Amino acid sequence: MSAQNSAGIQTLLDAEREAQKIVQKAREYRTKRVKDARSEAQKEIDDYRKQKEEEFKAYEKEHSSGNQKAEEDANKDTEEKINEIKGIGDKEGKKVVEDLLKAVFDVKPEVPDRIDTSA
Repeated sequence: MSAQNSAGIQTLLDAEREAQKIVQKAREYRTKRVKDARSEAQKEIDDYRKQKEEEFKAYEKEHSSGNQKAEEDANKDTEEKINEIKGIGDKEGKKVVEDLLKAVFDVKPEVPDRIDTSA
């Protein structure tokens, strides 16, 4: 009977070892699948990020070109106004200087209306 028990125990030990091997393989497989899933998810994230960055660059390029044109138009208008002001200054500048000098040198003192002269 002890040989039978010994054989039964040996069979149980063999079955336990086989079960441990199966569990170990399952763990390794699960670990591998988790790693594969992570790397696949990271790849999808990178692809999505790249796609969105390209969309953003296209959007930025499309909309910044309008700003650049507006800036060029504003610079052109500014240059035109500056040239116009310079032209008026060249044309009317001497008269303005003469009027200023005349106002400074031809002083005509007057008593203000508010001051009471009867005192």
